[in-house]
Amino acid sequence: MKLRLLSLYPDQMNIYADRGNILFLQHRCEWRGIQFEVTRCGPGESFNPDDFDLLYMGGGQDRDQKAVAKDLNQTKQEAMKVAKEDGAAILAVCGGYQLLGESYELEGETIEGLGLVDLKTVREPGPRLIGPVAIEVNLDGNPNALADGEAKVLAGFENHGGRTRLGPDTAPLGKVIHGHGNNGQDGFEGVRQDNLIGTYLHGPLLPKNAWLADHLIATALEHHHGERPELEPLEDSLEDAAHQAALTAARNG
Repeated sequence: MKLRLLSLYPDQMNIYADRGNILFLQHRCEWRGIQFEVTRCGPGESFNPDDFDLLYMGGGQDRDQKAVAKDLNQTKQEAMKVAKEDGAAILAVCGGYQLLGESYELEGETIEGLGLVDLKTVREPGPRLIGPVAIEVNLDGNPNALADGEAKVLAGFENHGGRTRLGPDTAPLGKVIHGHGNNGQDGFEGVRQDNLIGTYLHGPLLPKNAWLADHLIATALEHHHGERPELEPLEDSLEDAAHQAALTAARNG
């Protein structure tokens, strides 16, 4: 089996060492004997959506987001729409997450987003939303109706000035247990639509949440090979410890 990952703007959108998430995916594939292929796609470059199973974009500063947003719409928007509609996995973190939506308003300027999902982000007056965060997630059902025993937990760290609000028919990634989430008000974090995931949990998101990494791997392999594989379990004592440390930090936040 082979997983083909496209890394979008790896130099511009890597403010929190987000490329570590790609390394974690690579290791978990290689430990299982799965080929892992990474292609970088930067400013001015286009791509063929048929060539990739997982698209990844990390976070960046406002000035980087402005430049990236313009380039996204000029060189990559249509290909990303096709990839999403074709069932490829998409993970966008922090600044990348904000660019998935319709727009990002800051300092009197409106940055046009990709329009892949119905959400808008606004830089409102007030402090940045910073700190450890934990959310309940149900990737197998409706995130708005989590039943006992169905939810998993994502734990990590958030640091964003923008407040993101989802459209009325757009599902969040999960419900906030500890922390701020999308806007510090509605109790939701991130977005999920089909195989697309956007979240404010940045930095080592996947090393702290190995189960999400495996979900993305399985989804990407299903896209490439036509059926969802049963992934071989790995010895995850270090990953479990990292998750528990992040969860404890969120509880004590």
